[in-house]
Amino acid sequence: MSLPADTPLTLVVAVQSWRLDVAAVLLIVGLGVGYARCPRMGRGPTSCFVSGLIMWALATSSVIAVYAPVLFWMRAVQVLMSLFVVPFLLALGRPVSALRAALAETGRVRLDRLLSSRACRLAFSPLITSIAMLGVPWLLYLTPWYVMSMTGAIASLTRIALVIIGFGYFYARLQADPVPRRYPPLLSIGISVVESLGDGLLGLVLWLGPLIAVDYYAGLHRDWGPGARVDQSIGAGILWIVGDVLGIPFLAVLMRGLSKHEKARATEVDAELEDTADAPAPALWWEADPQLGERFGRR
Repeated sequence: MSLPADTPLTLVVAVQSWRLDVAAVLLIVGLGVGYARCPRMGRGPTSCFVSGLIMWALATSSVIAVYAPVLFWMRAVQVLMSLFVVPFLLALGRPVSALRAALAETGRVRLDRLLSSRACRLAFSPLITSIAMLGVPWLLYLTPWYVMSMTGAIASLTRIALVIIGFGYFYARLQADPVPRRYPPLLSIGISVVESLGDGLLGLVLWLGPLIAVDYYAGLHRDWGPGARVDQSIGAGILWIVGDVLGIPFLAVLMRGLSKHEKARATEVDAELEDTADAPAPALWWEADPQLGERFGRR
């Protein structure tokens, strides 16, 4: 597949540049049709899910996909969209709840059994999902996988894999859907703080470290746009700064979940205190004795 390395990126070119990713389009259409046939989850979740599908289409078929193999910073935009933006919006759409509502009773039982299985509890645990979310970008940028994922079937499979990994992460962390095991929202907030440091470290390595895929980019013979070092520095800033900015809505959702959790817990505690107050006071030991109880006027 030819790359547009000889075509400078301008606003007109950006609007006119499109490349069809067949695998991604089939998945997007299939998920959209399937979600539309499920019971509605409300305007908010539906809007988020549709927005996620639109962003997925832009990341895989628009100018972002066309120039991602040419410009380091455009590739960074595509990675952020595939790993963070698209999965976050899809998870907010509550697709598991929509699927469960569309199933018959036997289907719901099977789905619940699958979610409660040991494999799902392990796969969607905070440790596994966090390792995958943190480790994949490092592997992508610091191994031969980066160049291999630029064109061809591996490029399409990589983009799909990033969305799947990201969705598993946000599905388990947001807990908007039925999940194998629920964890306190405060745990997710703490993990997010640690993960932001890991993302910043990768951005710092790409910014100050050696150039990535030198031979690959040199082979494109691109004579327009930023040089290799500036291009990589811009991409590092996108991964670092823009990645942290995109994490703000995620933290906001987690904080709202924490607030709801604390309010629910407070309601439970108040109910327990009311039950304790309404219960009869326990009898003292001497009140059970007929003679002593009569003497002290308790019988």
